[in-house]
Amino acid sequence: MLVSWNWLSRYVDLSMDREELEQRLSLSGLNHEGTETSDQNPSLAPGDVCIDLEVTSNRGDCLGHIGVAREIAVLYDQTLKTPTPQLRPGTTTAQSLLSVENRFPEACPRYTARVIQGVTIGPSPDWMIEALQAVFWKRRRDGKIEPYQPINNVVDATNYVLMECGQPLHAFDLAKVEGQQIIVRPAEAEEIITAIDHRQYELDRSMCVIADAKRAQAVAGVMGGADSEVTDSTRDVVIESAIFTPLSVRRTARALKLHSPSSYRFERRVDPVGIDWASQRVCELIVESAGGTVAEGVLDTAPEIERPEPIVLRLSQLERILGISISPQEVDRILTALGCESDGKIKAGSGSFVAPSWRHDLTREADLVEEVARVHGYDQIPEDSPIPVTPSSKRTFDTATEKVRGVLTAAGLSEAMTPSVVTKKLDASLSPWTDRPALSTQTAMLKGAKKLRRTLLPSLIQARADNWAAASIEANLFELAHLYLPGKTAEDLPEELYAVGMVTGADFFAVKGMVESLCRSLGTAAALTVKQTDADGFVAGQLVQLSLGDARLGYLGVVSPKTLKQWKLPSPVVVAELSLPQLLSDAQLVPQQTIVSTFPTVQRDLNFIVAESVRWNELESVVRSAVGDRLKEVTYLETYRDPDKDGQDRKRVLLSVQLQRDDATLSGEEADSLVQNVIGDCKRKLNAELLG
Repeated sequence: MLVSWNWLSRYVDLSMDREELEQRLSLSGLNHEGTETSDQNPSLAPGDVCIDLEVTSNRGDCLGHIGVAREIAVLYDQTLKTPTPQLRPGTTTAQSLLSVENRFPEACPRYTARVIQGVTIGPSPDWMIEALQAVFWKRRRDGKIEPYQPINNVVDATNYVLMECGQPLHAFDLAKVEGQQIIVRPAEAEEIITAIDHRQYELDRSMCVIADAKRAQAVAGVMGGADSEVTDSTRDVVIESAIFTPLSVRRTARALKLHSPSSYRFERRVDPVGIDWASQRVCELIVESAGGTVAEGVLDTAPEIERPEPIVLRLSQLERILGISISPQEVDRILTALGCESDGKIKAGSGSFVAPSWRHDLTREADLVEEVARVHGYDQIPEDSPIPVTPSSKRTFDTATEKVRGVLTAAGLSEAMTPSVVTKKLDASLSPWTDRPALSTQTAMLKGAKKLRRTLLPSLIQARADNWAAASIEANLFELAHLYLPGKTAEDLPEELYAVGMVTGADFFAVKGMVESLCRSLGTAAALTVKQTDADGFVAGQLVQLSLGDARLGYLGVVSPKTLKQWKLPSPVVVAELSLPQLLSDAQLVPQQTIVSTFPTVQRDLNFIVAESVRWNELESVVRSAVGDRLKEVTYLETYRDPDKDGQDRKRVLLSVQLQRDDATLSGEEADSLVQNVIGDCKRKLNAELLG
């Protein structure tokens, strides 16, 4: 924000030292970026100074000279001199000359219009040009100053009020407004508008336009149109002063790559009450320099302005947070000088304040504490002032993700961070675990990406492919991030699901071991089971659904070579995706004490002949249920196939069973009995034969 010293002096006494003022503004939140004098910058009038202040995004009220003057007045306990517009309306009413209809209140909560008849377009007064040239100059790459070029006494007046109070305005030539109608509406698909920079822009339905009965005349909050701009032949003008929502303006400005001082301010929100003041102020200035008569009345689509809720401030909280005591009188002075309405009860230890309309960032007690602190002076807080600190504990989620990262990095995987928005092609490259369609963003991001991802795997495979293409690196990656799924109905908000994705060139069973290690590290109680399934993009028979008990955990599979060709990746690539909430729902993150038996174990090796379709987890489950709490461990040893001896679709599975008691030595008879239980259950449930 460029501020002219001469311009600023119209609203507040600037008898203080300039460098001291710049320092105090910096300490109060308006960081001083630099200062230029008239000797350094030819755009400045002799003796003037241009101060560059950094205004944070929550302080849109300081994007005008009056807002900065208000800060100075509070810091130095001075009176703010705000102009009071004086209008002398004619006998003709604005309603008889123009109509306004708002069809897009989501993007334009309030739209006002005034009409000035009989203006004479000409040059602006010298004092106005001098003020505008002090703040609208640009420095080119070669270091030379590009000065502000005055336009005319109407347009320059709108620019002057913009820099005076921070409210963007626009002037239309009433004669060029078809049907004497102003309609705030969404743009039509592929609608074309020629802006006042004389370039054409293609619009879409997400954008808000100011139109007449025939066509769009301005891109709302961004830039006016050339078809209705004020020229030398203009006699009647329409003054627009409105509120456009930050999201709508930001989205439009980005999509069109068309940013302006107006869009910059609308993106940071404007004063809902101040739009009428700005409208009256610019009409006053136009009449002074261009003549004409202001039509009686104003066209306002939302004259009722919601009053902010009172905020309670407790002196005890202020002292607790800042560590110093500030008198109730000083607290009341600071906040009322900033524009807050006080109930006068702060002297009793607690009072309520209503934030001014231009301070949308003041919504809670902590905000008022911050305002008092910055104006009173952070330098007034002693360095050794004790500030109580309350220790915080980690969330369960944070503890779990630390454990996940520890296990996967120990397994040789590197953590990746990939965009949440993907291209349509990438979204369709692997079958997601849902049949719900991907959500689309309003504007394309990252080289045409518009789809919110439903699975982490394509993005991780793309990252592996980029590493392979760049340096032949076989990147083994994992990521913890959100997936986005549409709600079950159109009105529902999207579901955000946290997932763990893995992409590696390791063996299928090695990746399964990583998943098992994750479950053990998180202390999951339910057993991990697998169930074969199929999906496009995976090797047939090598994709399984992982479950914890009866709850689905995720998927593990080998990507088919045909699918990998689109990424130009060599085989094999094994992927896994797990639901982090499901892992957490069954996790026990705090290790629990368990009894370690001091008695010896008894080991038995069993060699079963089973059907090819029997999986290890089924066999393991039967063994565990047959032995019960006497089972110390069951270990897979080997699989062997001999069709000539055992028959087609049969295999031998060799396993080891360790048996143990916690209270006594397990006898041979007990061990033999437990082994017979295993053999019997495997025979009955899996048709397994023990190989002698």
